[in-house]
Amino acid sequence: MPSSSPLRLMAVHAHPDDESSKAAATLAGYAARGVDVLVVTCTGGEAGDIINPAMDRPEVRRRLPQVRREELAAAVEILGVRQQGLGFVDSGWPGGDPPPPLPPGTFAALPLSEAVGPLVAVVRDFRPHVMITYDERGGYPHPDHIRAHEISRAAFTLAADGAAHPSLGPPWQPSKLYYVHEWCGAKMRVLHDALIAEGLPSPYHDWLREWTPERDVTHRITTRVPCADYFDRRDDALRAHRTQIDPDSHWFAVPLALQRELWPTEDFELASSVVPTSLPEDDLFAGIDAVDDSAPAAGSTVARPAPGPRPAPAATPQLR
Repeated sequence: MPSSSPLRLMAVHAHPDDESSKAAATLAGYAARGVDVLVVTCTGGEAGDIINPAMDRPEVRRRLPQVRREELAAAVEILGVRQQGLGFVDSGWPGGDPPPPLPPGTFAALPLSEAVGPLVAVVRDFRPHVMITYDERGGYPHPDHIRAHEISRAAFTLAADGAAHPSLGPPWQPSKLYYVHEWCGAKMRVLHDALIAEGLPSPYHDWLREWTPERDVTHRITTRVPCADYFDRRDDALRAHRTQIDPDSHWFAVPLALQRELWPTEDFELASSVVPTSLPEDDLFAGIDAVDDSAPAAGSTVARPAPGPRPAPAATPQLR
């Protein structure tokens, strides 16, 4: 997968739809500014349920894996990014207390040493300057989300080690690894209070009631990326996952104008960096003077995009 862009961003996600519900506006914003953005999807979401009642039909259930691939293709087209799958099998959400063992051969049931290899290969091929994924809790404790964190953390280091997986291509060291923090207590409180003040229903009552200091990640956020101009594109990409997203659900409860005014960023935690940077940041590429390693003249440098207002998005493609 050769790249002609001087800066490259890789987002590692567990299932189709995760790329649209976590940091999607950031991906769309960087892509619109010329950054080469690749979404890596670890599984096909085969074990997922149909969440949207309007899509819960026999003909959809019969071909759900194919439908989810079609939804993913539509979503990444809307975001303006590329996508590659790792081909692992969805582990499902285990019910019960204690939960039963994961199905053999599924993503989270594989040994970490086996699961990390395909991602190392993609990292060495795509050569991202920045990787993003979930924190050690997976954002929420789905076993595939936790495993996506584990292989991302491992691949960030192993891809640079020429002695590790030598058959998977020349070594490459990404410069920075981030965890996306889509929701934090402060964000929920700000949006909840604004909805109540406007006389609108808030979907955050129960979440805030159950939120505990141990769950909150506000204090871990190091990097807030302005991306409000791309919130509409994020929502369109999310709606493309029609089996997973009810268009009348909480995802769309907060008017875009309120979101843009009160919380115009998507938020991240800098987990690892091999380049110096100053915190807090407003740019995932802060501190990176990217080498255009696809150009014939080795060692030439290019300026990274400056943080600040994004250009207006192009017209959103129609869902197919």
